[in-house]
Amino acid sequence: MNYELFIARRYLFAKKSHHAINIISGISVLGVAVATMAMVVTLSVFNGFQDLVADLFTAFDPELRVTLTDGQTVSTKDPALLQLKKHDAVDVYTPVLEGQALVVQDGRQQVVTIKGVADNITEQAHIQDILYGDGSFCLHADVLEYGILGIQLAQQLGLPAYFENPLQVYAPKPGERVNMGNPLSSFNHEELQSPGVVFVVRQAKYDANYILTSLGFAQRLFERQGRVSGVEIKVKEGFKVDKTKQELQALLGERFKVQDRYEQQDDIFRVMRIEKLISHVFLSFILLVACFNIIGSLSMLMIDKRQDIRTLRSLGANDAQISTIFRLEGHIISLAGALLGLLLGAILCWVQQEYGLVTMGDSEGSFIVDAYPVSVYLTDILLVLVTVLVVSWLAIWYPVNYLSKKILKT
Repeated sequence: MNYELFIARRYLFAKKSHHAINIISGISVLGVAVATMAMVVTLSVFNGFQDLVADLFTAFDPELRVTLTDGQTVSTKDPALLQLKKHDAVDVYTPVLEGQALVVQDGRQQVVTIKGVADNITEQAHIQDILYGDGSFCLHADVLEYGILGIQLAQQLGLPAYFENPLQVYAPKPGERVNMGNPLSSFNHEELQSPGVVFVVRQAKYDANYILTSLGFAQRLFERQGRVSGVEIKVKEGFKVDKTKQELQALLGERFKVQDRYEQQDDIFRVMRIEKLISHVFLSFILLVACFNIIGSLSMLMIDKRQDIRTLRSLGANDAQISTIFRLEGHIISLAGALLGLLLGAILCWVQQEYGLVTMGDSEGSFIVDAYPVSVYLTDILLVLVTVLVVSWLAIWYPVNYLSKKILKT
């Protein structure tokens, strides 16, 4: 241990001639700790909401989705897709076809997204976990085609989970103009039966717009026999999703794009990342204000230790070394506050996770979760620690140098 750090540590814990210096030093540590704790808790709450949204999409969005870069359809026998299907990391390979269509029921109509999926969709996603109703999951049986509606879409059409009359589905014929004399002749028409269930993802993007049905139905409706708009992939256990995504992207080339769950919902998660970043910036400014207490503590300490400064000079210490002692004192205060704040923040997050002390509202069950979700990430802990150290260094360096020049001259 160099002597500057040794003296700085002794100054922090040693008794001062003025008790106010000890009080201000304690307030400085507490101020940094509170600001640090606030950063940990706030970032963890944003993480909690992000994880909550990710969990909601888990039952509907695949681990990896492969689509064409230009948004068109591709043949199921495309060589690239055949290679993809044989990849060692691919556990479940589910071809899908999505398109816009018009549904009509008892005079009500709605433009929806028809998502046709292969029969192995239940191996791909936890569809059973989001179904509500007395029926069962079924895409087709013999000549009948079934459609599973999002719960909000069913409400908009005035339909229960089970409806007797088939749902009328219309899609424009590819490359054909609308015949104004007989508009219906320009549309493909199919019917969907009810399996007696609806799905609930708790996101309007899906619940109010999507209908799940068989791949064959979608291919007939959109006249895309033997073609798909994408492929959904479930990765085998033991393989990392991020690494598999990179390997598949390299295999398929620029013609295709491979997206994980976060990229599939990039619009939502981008907003959450921006909100988290803005919160971090604002809390950093609050931390900067808290660090000003350290400057007050150091200035009073420098005045109190004038006799010690003369002694150090007599022993051969120069002004730069003496200034370093007080800068290190400030850094020790900020580090102590940071570690205390990290500990308190982690404890508060654990208490919230276990007991849900801070609730979302007065009415239980009104929200998806009753209490604010929190998730503590190690990367955020390190980010907060680095932020505290950097902000405190910026707040301490110039004032200490300035005060040192003024005080050391006397």
